[in-house]
Amino acid sequence: MTSENSPSLSKTTKDILNQYGIKLNKNLGQNYLIDRNKRDQIINFGNISKEDVILEIGTGIGTLTIELAKKAKKVIAIEQDEKICEILAERLKNEKIDNVELINDDALKVEFPKFNKIISNLPYQISSPITFKFLDYDFDLAILMYQKEFASRMAGEVGTKDYSRLSAMLYFKCDVERLTEVSNESFIPKPQIDSTVVKLTPKENVLDAEKFKVYSKFTKALFQHRNKKIKNALIDSRHVISGIDKKILKKRLNGIDDERIVEYLKKRVVVLAPEEILFLSQKLNPIFEE
Repeated sequence: MTSENSPSLSKTTKDILNQYGIKLNKNLGQNYLIDRNKRDQIINFGNISKEDVILEIGTGIGTLTIELAKKAKKVIAIEQDEKICEILAERLKNEKIDNVELINDDALKVEFPKFNKIISNLPYQISSPITFKFLDYDFDLAILMYQKEFASRMAGEVGTKDYSRLSAMLYFKCDVERLTEVSNESFIPKPQIDSTVVKLTPKENVLDAEKFKVYSKFTKALFQHRNKKIKNALIDSRHVISGIDKKILKKRLNGIDDERIVEYLKKRVVVLAPEEILFLSQKLNPIFEE
């Protein structure tokens, strides 16, 4: 953070908020970046060209938006707060920027226009659902800011405390690369923990939709009991997969004679690699039929 640059972004942000009488609500994920160096670093990670259409979620007053618009062909900027959206519209007008499509809506509910890159300081409370929504679209790369703990779980290694349903779900969808840490001092209001900038690069057609749907159910069921043995986790969370009766499921699992599967059922969830979860989900799914 350079002392000569940072205060100007900080001062600009505070002056705009004061001018319009805006009080930010961190419970709504309104933590605005005031570190110019980190802002520029995030934008540079996107390797933006004049052919790029950038999607930005949670634009705030345009800290990223305005600089993105100067480099890209177009920016699709989605901001849910109506008042903040009006401020950004006015800033864009004053800056004579006309390549931003500003959408005042809930990013989780709106259909995204066509884009090829995502660059966002995401509202933290929607980190998980918005990330999976992104992965339903076709894009080249995403540069996204998350809370540090969430970013750690995104890239969690099998068997570690960070290995989670999130890391297992993302495994077949995209490569996750942690790029840089961002101190909580770089925001107003200051969040409780630091943040991490992450790069997501979609993987090509690893799983078809039906296989991923089954994999998703089993992953959710298993990670509700990450430290239990797989057999017990599946029994205890059977409702996530189907409406099968507990006694019937127990009987079917006890009747399995495939030694490889029997051995898997004795393992703990947290040591099961995504490929192994996929294998089990395909093999065991018929057992869960009611």
